[in-house]
Amino acid sequence: MARKCIYCGKEVHADSVIDFCERCGEGVWGKKMFNTIVKNMKEAREKGDLVSTNTIGIQKLEKLGYKGF
Repeated sequence: MARKCIYCGKEVHADSVIDFCERCGEGVWGKKMFNTIVKNMKEAREKGDLVSTNTIGIQKLEKLGYKGF
């Protein structure tokens, strides 16, 4: 399943560690910083340190007893 870039709406692959396309990422941070961000995010995912905010929100709701998922 694909996601959309938060800036331009272009499709971003579901396995991507970022929520924006390469073009927008480079446009916002520049090529060198963008590549560093992606590298660090991939390393964090491999270590298990990368958690989506959606996952955190769902975990909090589950602790409150919400079972509507």
